Amino acid sequence: MLPVLRSSWALLLGLMLLMVGNGLQGTLLGVRGALEGFSTVEMSVIMSAYFVGFLFGSQLAPGMIRRVGHVRVFAALGSFVSACLILFPAITDPIAWTLLRVAVGFCFSGVYITAESWLNNATTNETRGQALSLYVMVQMVGIILAQVLVGVGDPSGFILFIIPSVLVSIAFAPILLSIAPTPAFDSTKPMSLRQVYQTSPLGVVGIVIMGGVYSAMFGMSGVYGTQAGLNVAQISTFVGAIYLGGMLLQYPIGWMSDRADRRGLIIAVAMITVAACGFGMTGMGGFPGILVSGFLIGGMANPMYALLLAYINDYLDNDDMAAASARLMFLNGLGAIAGPLVLGALMDRIGPAGFFLFIGALMAVMSVYGLWRMTRRASPGVADSGTFTPLPPTTTPVVLDLAQEVWIEASETAEAEAEAEAVRSAG
Repeated sequence: MLPVLRSSWALLLGLMLLMVGNGLQGTLLGVRGALEGFSTVEMSVIMSAYFVGFLFGSQLAPGMIRRVGHVRVFAALGSFVSACLILFPAITDPIAWTLLRVAVGFCFSGVYITAESWLNNATTNETRGQALSLYVMVQMVGIILAQVLVGVGDPSGFILFIIPSVLVSIAFAPILLSIAPTPAFDSTKPMSLRQVYQTSPLGVVGIVIMGGVYSAMFGMSGVYGTQAGLNVAQISTFVGAIYLGGMLLQYPIGWMSDRADRRGLIIAVAMITVAACGFGMTGMGGFPGILVSGFLIGGMANPMYALLLAYINDYLDNDDMAAASARLMFLNGLGAIAGPLVLGALMDRIGPAGFFLFIGALMAVMSVYGLWRMTRRASPGVADSGTFTPLPPTTTPVVLDLAQEVWIEASETAEAEAEAEAVRSAG
């Protein structure tokens, strides 16, 4: 990974600062909303709004970049993000916050797409997988560091909103100073939803479910903490535990994914998440018990998106991966929009336990559906499976393109090695 760090350290640093800013405002709004007297349902709408904007941004930003260029889009959207973050404490109204969250989600999606385009352009076939691994690690580290910053100020004041605005602004410098010209986006004709579902029913259902699970973790964990009576330090520690688990367990799960039946691993990971949610609902162990639950939930749920995509790609030809990914990203976005809305209504009725119940119920559905799918057809053998590639749960078209190139390269390498082995055996 050293060659990637040497060539892209400034870009990765800028991306990490963006994630610190984004992660900080996500947790902070959950706390500040409670202080302002916003209801759980209102907060769920506000948190869902981010994913509405993110989904639209992922669809529209590539066209904007084609028209005016990467640098202009990056600078314009980044400026809007910085301004919106300052406006949250100035306009404490649920409708205003909802509109601001849509704008922030849209702008962050475009900013990520632009920065990731430069990262993709800076890699080669040999370093692309390493770059993607570093990118996932940078995302997780950024969100964890954001939780540390939550405790440096008063959530009822302005300083904690100024910090992410400043961080996002500072992030422009290393990125813009390290970029090179980036090729234009290629347009891809997507597969129909029916075709994608017929390719891998479990994969499609799982992708939708994970959209809801991830948006619940990212958007509603702060709301859960305030409902559960946790203080600011405890809330930030709980959110940090979720992403620490995701960072530490991403690679062991990926290692197992390349050596075991992938569908069986999906079911097992889902079941462990259900058990962790059940433990969290009981409240056993007090706050340390909640941290253990958060660590396991994050550790299981965060790698699941990449695991599902790897499983779907096991059934796809290399030429179909990009087309299928466009549909999968859209379905994941729909799940992410619905997640906070459903969770907010549930928590409004039964209280903070609804946070664990919601995630546990979704993962239970995935595990049961996976078990049923085992009765319908066999999984590809381990020898026929592609390579696991780590991915962030909130993906953009650029990250998916990068991952597809890694998958295709690994697939072609494996085929070449198999052919060479066959020739040696025949000789």
